Amino acid sequence: MNTRLLGGLALGIGAGVLAGMIGIGGGLVIVPALVYFFKMEQHTAQGTSLAVLLAPSGLFAFMQYYKAGHVDVGLAIMIVIGVFAGGYFGGSWAQQLSGPVLRKVFAVMMGIVAVNMFFQK
Repeated sequence: MNTRLLGGLALGIGAGVLAGMIGIGGGLVIVPALVYFFKMEQHTAQGTSLAVLLAPSGLFAFMQYYKAGHVDVGLAIMIVIGVFAGGYFGGSWAQQLSGPVLRKVFAVMMGIVAVNMFFQK
């Protein structure tokens, strides 16, 4: 197995652990790693991250939270419906942006979330 595939496996394990523990993985871990370590363009990194996270990490992490009684299924279903629609339009709109602009939008969103979480009580 080549180093790129082994690196992908290591990234997947790390992102899976973080997704299961604290609910992050795609945007915060996988996308930046694909851009910086795998030298992907922003669009490709985001598309690859979406492909990765559609089922595997979410399904198994969800099962653990569901068994522990920590899932609001009704709300989750509504969010899924919204994510289908929003993902379609967001993916379409992202294709209209250049890679550098998309990367800046991505970085600003991560910064806003980080600052908000840091100062929240």
